[in-house]
Amino acid sequence: MSGHSKWSTIKHKKAATDAKRGKMFTQLAREITIAAREGGGNPEANFRLRLAIDKARAANMPKENIERAIKRGTGEIKGEGELSEVLYEAYAPNGVALLIQTLTDNPNRCVAELRHVLSRQGGRMAEAGAVAWQFDRKGYIAITPNGADAERIFEVAVEAGADDVVISDDLIEVFSPLEAFQDVRQALENLGVRFEQVEISMIPKTTIQLSEQETMRVMNVINALEDLEDVQQVYSNLDISDEVMAKFEAAA
Repeated sequence: MSGHSKWSTIKHKKAATDAKRGKMFTQLAREITIAAREGGGNPEANFRLRLAIDKARAANMPKENIERAIKRGTGEIKGEGELSEVLYEAYAPNGVALLIQTLTDNPNRCVAELRHVLSRQGGRMAEAGAVAWQFDRKGYIAITPNGADAERIFEVAVEAGADDVVISDDLIEVFSPLEAFQDVRQALENLGVRFEQVEISMIPKTTIQLSEQETMRVMNVINALEDLEDVQQVYSNLDISDEVMAKFEAAA
């Protein structure tokens, strides 16, 4: 579980500094638009919108881009076509389960592109329900320690409702049920810790360990999927070791 989440965090940091910034801004804007469309344009009353705005600010997305995305969601201005939020289920090589979160204005194009990437990389689409049961929808917070008291963070998080805290040298990961997520986030914010990532995520119930070569192959599949325009995020049940992670990042 922590291996998958840590990879997501590293990819998030990397995307903020490389040539994928433009695609990332598009993804963030779409996320804001969907959140505003579903729950209104006030982040104080719409927790999903607040998370999306916080993520956009952390990526240094311009304020006017954020405001425009909110107005698209509330209907104040017209922009791109009607967006649909679809979660696709798939398998990577070696039976690794994938959940592919998409926001698209053309579902037919989106699913065709997903099938193309998966078939080329040795994966396949799955029937509805075949993969989703292997994941839990939870609140996820990643914290860079920077000398912070990990035990205190653990105590505060659990008291606020977190059901799992994974502590390593370079990252503290906090998992919580959705109903407790706002309370956990606020409690940790009051503690003054710096968030690396805050999101609602799909967390695998169990993970799969593969050889280094097989792990790299699956990571390349996930990368290829995330490069598609309509893909917001890919969740997997692949357990990635720190050693393989370092080699993958070095080769990227």
